[in-house]
Amino acid sequence: MIVFHTDLDNTLIYSYKHDIGEQKRCVEVYQGREISFITQETYQLLQRLSEQKSQILIVPTTTRTIEQYQRIDLGVGDPEYALVCNGGVLLVNGKEDAEWYHDSLERIRDSKSELEKALKFLESDTRRNFELRFIRELFVFTKCEEPEAVVEELRKILNGDMVDVFHNGVKVYVVPRTLDKANAVERFRRYVKADYVIAAGDSEFDIPMLEAADRGIAAPELMQRHPFSEKVQCPSMEKLFAEALLETVCGISTGD
Repeated sequence: MIVFHTDLDNTLIYSYKHDIGEQKRCVEVYQGREISFITQETYQLLQRLSEQKSQILIVPTTTRTIEQYQRIDLGVGDPEYALVCNGGVLLVNGKEDAEWYHDSLERIRDSKSELEKALKFLESDTRRNFELRFIRELFVFTKCEEPEAVVEELRKILNGDMVDVFHNGVKVYVVPRTLDKANAVERFRRYVKADYVIAAGDSEFDIPMLEAADRGIAAPELMQRHPFSEKVQCPSMEKLFAEALLETVCGISTGD
């Protein structure tokens, strides 16, 4: 069995802020607004992959929460499996696997004191301009002004062997090292007894997952910023990343 772990935002789907052309489909509605889209070609490629379920298993693997993930409808049927909360929560046919979640909590137990320290720091930080969230007691999330400075200060007070701290735009995250997407990929590999694993992504969250897979497919911007091993590659960028990576995966699944 081939397993294809794919990040969602800016890998497979794009927000309304991105120009992906006129031939597009809405895949996410929030508070009555259309906020995320895929191209028509991405939709057709997803249809091709969904017809090959006996050969390849598509597993959305995202930092989104369950609620954020369930807003997405790609129009090709719901995936049998999805990994949300940075891999800390496994959904099976849309329902949470309790055993997986409890195992995730056990895996981050030693990082709890660092997460609490981060919460205390961010609670009183005047640069924070968003609510402070402790996502399923797995990792910390908020938004800040001067995110680079906030991340730098957090890294000074936290144990970097236990947690990773980074930002994506104004979003600031503190995540246990044992809760990265690489751990999710390896756990899921054992869970379904996968023969071969492909992973695709565009952000710092995805780096461990790309390296843990048998083949990683990285967005060009990420490829330029990070020195990957040879097993992580970037597809031809004559097309949108989502389209190029899905063409690559279709080729792998059919042996082309």
